[in-house]
Amino acid sequence: MKTPSLWMIAAACFIAPASVAHARSAYDGSWDLAFVTQRGACDPGYNFTVNISDGVVTHPNLVRFRGYVAKSGSVRASVTVQDKFASGTGRLFGTSGRGRWSGRTGSAQCSGYWTAQRN
Repeated sequence: MKTPSLWMIAAACFIAPASVAHARSAYDGSWDLAFVTQRGACDPGYNFTVNISDGVVTHPNLVRFRGYVAKSGSVRASVTVQDKFASGTGRLFGTSGRGRWSGRTGSAQCSGYWTAQRN
């Protein structure tokens, strides 16, 4: 079994189930996410697709996280996997989104930005 990279952890920040139930969301649907590392020794980039349903963002391979997408499109989330941690904030706007993330793996620190595009 592969240990998840910090990218998967950072990604989880934006694919986490909401901690509070939300009604149907303007952001429901499939989204492509791209994470870029600007500082630190993490992978330079990572891309994947998530689904938002009733304001809850999901991905089948991520387990331990907290996060939400507010009705305004504001995103705040964090995730921990073994000795890896990442958190981030941002905003979705209709068919796109962007934000910042930061994290650590062991003693190494990383940070960067993420973008989102509705499919």
